[in-house]
Amino acid sequence: MERVLGIGGVFLRAADPEALGAWYRECLGLDLDEHGLWRPEPGPTVVATFPGDSDYLGAPDQRTMLNFRVRDLDAMLAQLRDRGAEVAAEVEEMDGVGRFGWVTDPAGNRVELWQPASAARP
Repeated sequence: MERVLGIGGVFLRAADPEALGAWYRECLGLDLDEHGLWRPEPGPTVVATFPGDSDYLGAPDQRTMLNFRVRDLDAMLAQLRDRGAEVAAEVEEMDGVGRFGWVTDPAGNRVELWQPASAARP
């Protein structure tokens, strides 16, 4: 059986696509080339499903949520706040999994930031 090898792309609708792309480059530090190509560091990727009425993904009309791995969640959230991003106040920790925080991009999409347990600070 053939199988998927990895995430091949992330595609987002936006009223101003160039501004939204700039936000992902400037606020989250995605090193995107002129075609949007990004070479992420190796690491785990989670694919999870949620009930249709879950509020975990953000607004009810948001059907998917991006999750980005980060080295230092606290530093990333502080960086986003300094840039005026809408950062959720709560941070959650799951034993053995890691820490999670959330930001809303300029197009209104909730984005999850994950510091895996293996990257947790002592």
